[in-house]
Amino acid sequence: MIRRVHGVNIVGARVDGETRCAHYRSERDIIAIKFKCCGRWFPCYECHAEFAGHAAELWPRSEFNEAVIFCGGCGHRLTVREYLDCGSVCPRCGREFNPACAGHHHLYFQC
Repeated sequence: MIRRVHGVNIVGARVDGETRCAHYRSERDIIAIKFKCCGRWFPCYECHAEFAGHAAELWPRSEFNEAVIFCGGCGHRLTVREYLDCGSVCPRCGREFNPACAGHHHLYFQC
């Protein structure tokens, strides 16, 4: 349920050493998200729904400068704005993130 990755506790189902979970396991599924509601890191919205015990809250636009995206490849933390603007590539290590995650932004961020 909890896996320590680059010094951060990631909560989820079968989390691996790069933050992939039981729900999203492709080579590029290497981000975790710090949820606004509880301040805990999860690999995806499904893990949050399964383990948090409460409804998720969206990050408001006024807080898009908060570092709430975690690269499971190198441990770099991106702000929401950096993540939305990074072209699905970690600005620190160059690892690719899953571009299909853009279809889930409405589950995490006020768009």
